[in-house]
Amino acid sequence: MNEEKIPIIVGSGQLVDREATVERHIEPLDMLTRTARLAAQDAGISEAELENIDTVALVGVAGWHPQNAPGFVAEKLGAHPKHCYTTGIGGQVGVTITNFVSEQITKGETEFAVVGGCNNLKILLKAVAQNAQLDWARGGEGEPTLVGGDEVGNTELERKYGLIDPPDIYPLFENALRAGLGLSLEEHRQRMGNLFTRFAEVAASNPYAWFPTRRSAKELITVTPENRMIAWPYPKYLNAILNTEQAASVIVMSVAKARKLDIPEHKWIYWLGGADSKEQAYWASERPDFAACPSMKDSALSALHNSGADINDIHHIDFYSCFPAAVQMACKMVGIPVDDPRGFTVTGGLPYAGGPASAYTLHSIAGMVNRLQGQSSEKGLVTGNGWFLTKHSAAVLSTDPHPSGQPINGLMSELPSQDMVKKPCVVNEQASGRATVETYTVRFDRDGEPARGIVLGRTEAGDRFMANTNLDANSLKEFLTRERVGSEGKVSYVDGMSIFSPG
Repeated sequence: MNEEKIPIIVGSGQLVDREATVERHIEPLDMLTRTARLAAQDAGISEAELENIDTVALVGVAGWHPQNAPGFVAEKLGAHPKHCYTTGIGGQVGVTITNFVSEQITKGETEFAVVGGCNNLKILLKAVAQNAQLDWARGGEGEPTLVGGDEVGNTELERKYGLIDPPDIYPLFENALRAGLGLSLEEHRQRMGNLFTRFAEVAASNPYAWFPTRRSAKELITVTPENRMIAWPYPKYLNAILNTEQAASVIVMSVAKARKLDIPEHKWIYWLGGADSKEQAYWASERPDFAACPSMKDSALSALHNSGADINDIHHIDFYSCFPAAVQMACKMVGIPVDDPRGFTVTGGLPYAGGPASAYTLHSIAGMVNRLQGQSSEKGLVTGNGWFLTKHSAAVLSTDPHPSGQPINGLMSELPSQDMVKKPCVVNEQASGRATVETYTVRFDRDGEPARGIVLGRTEAGDRFMANTNLDANSLKEFLTRERVGSEGKVSYVDGMSIFSPG
């Protein structure tokens, strides 16, 4: 085994600034340098030794645009790295960049790296609301190398019908999953509550959680003024919270470097393998099956295969958890039940620990490292999900080295999804006639009233349609009283808009 090419994570650092204001907050550069130093301290690495890092890799930070963010952080750490990497945005990129840096170690290109990310959306949006200028530091010489793509998440046509943000789109998958399981509306509500109360329980014990609060299943699913409906069937407490002030960093290095630095072996967490993928039917409105996710299956099962393990060998799991649908879909794709006793988070998940833009999975990686350190022969699986179940990543970490000594990053040659339908179903905006609902949602306004019905389905000719409803608030309330997936109606193209009428 060539120890110069075996990647391990040896330290992690996190911070949360719940009391941040526009006038007093920790800006991105400071967050990233603080967590890098915390990670080094966790590993027992001195500041003088930290200056010898050869790589800084950062996830993209929303609203912060220095010339070279990783180079700027390195400068503040007193380091002169050979490699500076950054990413676009997306919930998968924290795992993607960790996989990439680990792979660079297996190739002998890197031996000592800081991987980090932060989120400052709470203050960024407050500053916009107050028309205040944020004087965040900018700098960094040269240009970082972009890892992965930075594609947009939806189309102009989707935006026209109200499929704009995650709360608009994830309910489409949720409702399709429920219908596929044959659950009643009430059974499904309880299922979501039971699933996410376990996440809130973990968040309550996480010192870095944005909302360290225990909530019962009933609290999570009962609509109240404080827990208003956002988009059916998700009240507020089942939605990821993005407006947070959080940061996380990890130290990734080779085993050989760890030995040189005398880092004790109980701190070593091995990166065994990873994988990344994106849906062939990239746009949410064109998915052939709203209750399946082929590339999620490919990335998770490939990471497990690369690590020499299967899902039954995993002791700890952190599935990307922006909404209940994301967790349920992950369970379905890897073949485990939603009440698996292992649970699905080491942080508390995005609605409770906080879903800090693109940086969440660095918190889940840091949390997984903390969970594994000091244990014996245990493994953890961390997954990421970008946009709308669109881009996926997965990594397996372990207290033990790879059984073959060869960690791998990449998809299996024979994809687990090879028998699944993947071809996009292009939307025919001018479809008309009798039609069947495949999935749907209703967006609510800030006063808790239903405001816009969104329906996707098929015409009798087999065309995919996307439409709004002409239903008023009272009719929309009635529309939500029974299962609509599989029900029939009529789609019409009127004055430049597709309209679905139930019945």
